[in-house]
Amino acid sequence: MTEAYEEILEGETYWRRAPDARHELICERLHMSLWPSLTRVQGLRLLPPRAPVSPSPGNVFRPDLTLISTLTQQPWLIAEVIDSHDHHFDTVRKKAVFERVRLPRLWMVDPRYNNLEVYQAGPYGLSLIQSLAASDVLTDPSLPGLALRLAELFAEGAPPGEPLA
Repeated sequence: MTEAYEEILEGETYWRRAPDARHELICERLHMSLWPSLTRVQGLRLLPPRAPVSPSPGNVFRPDLTLISTLTQQPWLIAEVIDSHDHHFDTVRKKAVFERVRLPRLWMVDPRYNNLEVYQAGPYGLSLIQSLAASDVLTDPSLPGLALRLAELFAEGAPPGEPLA
């Protein structure tokens, strides 16, 4: 488990609680699921979990997963694994910033309900394009090779780096 960490939202500093073991397991699985795609796609780079990113002045976030464009050095995809104790911070406040800066893709991963919401930038902000449940598979035409079974993403027990049954 990692330590508590700091994020800055609209110039104000907030301390976020340390992620629990399940959060970290899901985060690790998300990162591992992207590797096959990244070998086939040029122009994107995966940052370490909770690497600081500044989508706009006065905002420094530490997303669970960030793919940046190597051309612009700006986030192309951010995934947040929601913490049940402060979900409003990710799902409302940070999401509003992501809408303003026209983040191309956002994944909201909710371990409380074992679902994943996929948002894409549209003419009027972020649009929900998929809401996936445990029986679904996450794919993205821009990330060839991505086929993440949500049942595996949310499975209990297997430590990071080990194959799931």
